[in-house]
Amino acid sequence: MKYKKIYFIGIGGIGMSALARYWKLKGLAVSGYDLTPSDLTDQLQAEGIAVHFTDDPDYIPKDVEGTLVVYTPAVPEDLGEMVYVREHGYKLLKRSRALGEIARGQRCLAVAGTHGKTTTSTLVAHILTEAGEGCNAFLGGIAKNYGTNLLVSDNPVTVAEADEYDRSFLQLFPETAVITAMDADHLDIYGDLENYQQAFRDFASQTSRTLIIKFGLPISKTDSKARILTYSLNEPATDFYAGNLHPDPVGHYIFDLYWPGGVISGIRPGIPGRLNAENSLAAAALCLSHGIEPEKVKAAIGSFQGVERRIDIHLNTPGLTYIDDYAHHPAELAAAIASIRGIFPGRKLTAIFQPHLFSRTRDFAEGFAQSLSQVDKLILLDIYPAREEPIPGVTSEIIYDRVTTEKVLLRKEELMDYLEKEPVDVLVTFGAGNIARFIRPITEMLEKRL
Repeated sequence: MKYKKIYFIGIGGIGMSALARYWKLKGLAVSGYDLTPSDLTDQLQAEGIAVHFTDDPDYIPKDVEGTLVVYTPAVPEDLGEMVYVREHGYKLLKRSRALGEIARGQRCLAVAGTHGKTTTSTLVAHILTEAGEGCNAFLGGIAKNYGTNLLVSDNPVTVAEADEYDRSFLQLFPETAVITAMDADHLDIYGDLENYQQAFRDFASQTSRTLIIKFGLPISKTDSKARILTYSLNEPATDFYAGNLHPDPVGHYIFDLYWPGGVISGIRPGIPGRLNAENSLAAAALCLSHGIEPEKVKAAIGSFQGVERRIDIHLNTPGLTYIDDYAHHPAELAAAIASIRGIFPGRKLTAIFQPHLFSRTRDFAEGFAQSLSQVDKLILLDIYPAREEPIPGVTSEIIYDRVTTEKVLLRKEELMDYLEKEPVDVLVTFGAGNIARFIRPITEMLEKRL
């Protein structure tokens, strides 16, 4: 690395902050800009990284030759700082390219998929860490075992969440990879399902040794030079599958893992839900293929505490439970709702959902409505725009009008007042926008009811 300073435009993003932490630990001078403060930017500042929240080129290091600028595609092109660094000749790298550069010099283990990739990649990193091998892990969420989205090690192995947004994962050339799902998403980038799935096939072609895919995904042996293996919770014809799958009294699914090397009996993931049994199976498949000993894989799965905002239980009593989850795609919502139903059978499920992106709401309104109709009551909030400008005619109402369960439509400013008067049994917040800011106030409000 010839650069002594790294400047991040959009430093508060989950992927950007992991890179910032990595280079700070490598001894470089790291600083950056983000639009709004958050818990993550607070943590970066506490770790000695200078972060500011005004679009002001004066904060950018003036040493053009010695400064690398890393940016996220979520940042608008006309942002003053982006305009400045382009006009003044700084070396610019998109976040995905920066991660690719780090991973290129190491053995890369990657997890891709429309959903499941954050929990699965974090569990892979946890298994490698607990097994004593260690890794450099760049995670798409905060690992609860470690309180961070970055793990570092002297072992030249990178564990990466391979994000398909903006074709970012095509910057990775993994030795071993998992693909968990290929449901349509990011159609603002890809246009249609075929182009979206072709990007996953392109990713598969860049995997060199072993590619592990969920059974049934449209990837064939002609798509990759790697050995292709399959996994499934309930398909014995696959290379990795769960036998004797059953929940215990508190919703953790126990199973025997059948794989080409034999059987690992009695695996019990440390986090509940059928969905997490599947994520554990995928992570185990990758780690066993990488060469981790079976008993170490089993032990680490059992000690895994999960990822913040992934079926994240904040309050749990027999009559009052509050969960938060990042689900923001119809298939993710359906899987999460089914998992929560499995953990808390027979209880009334109230969901608060904040749609993420106008384009995703437009493209999947019917799917969102079908998934959200599986709860007992829906509280639907306005769309969180993220990087997008409004699209005429696209509001939360196009989901709301199709939902068939009990429902109410609110602005987020109205939410807390509404909840004060609302009786709840199992309450869950869903979404990838700023709905996470409600976690603490909701938890504190509900605790007063106990």
